Amino acid sequence: MLATGSIAAAETVQLKADLKGSNTAATGNASVSYDTASKQVTWRITYAGLSGTPTAAHFHGPAQPGANAGVAVPIPNVATSPIQGSATLTDAQAADLVAGRYYINIHTAANPPGEIRGQVTK
Repeated sequence: MLATGSIAAAETVQLKADLKGSNTAATGNASVSYDTASKQVTWRITYAGLSGTPTAAHFHGPAQPGANAGVAVPIPNVATSPIQGSATLTDAQAADLVAGRYYINIHTAANPPGEIRGQVTK
C-alpha cells in the first residue's frame, strides 16, 4: 500500500546579484542558493576594484530595487574574495529572499554606507 501525503517537495532556488556602485569602478557578483527543506541559504560572492578591504557585508531587506533597508543577514569573513558562507533563514526572511526583496551590500572604510550593492534575483 502506498502512503499519500501533502508533503511539499524540497527545492533549491538559484539566485544571483550583480554588484555595482554609483561612484566607483568596483564590481562584484553573487551566486546564492536557497534550500527550501533546510531553510539554508548559501552564497559565493566575488568582488574586485574596491577602494580598500571590505569592512562588512550583509544581505539587506526587505527592499525593492534602489530602496534601502536594514541588515537582514550578516555576511562574515569579507576580507578576501571570494566570500563564501551560509545561514539558516526564518520563513519571513526566506519569503523576502525568494521574492527579490533582498540586496547584498559590501561596505568599505571609504564608503561606510556601502561601496557596491546588488539586488538578489532569480
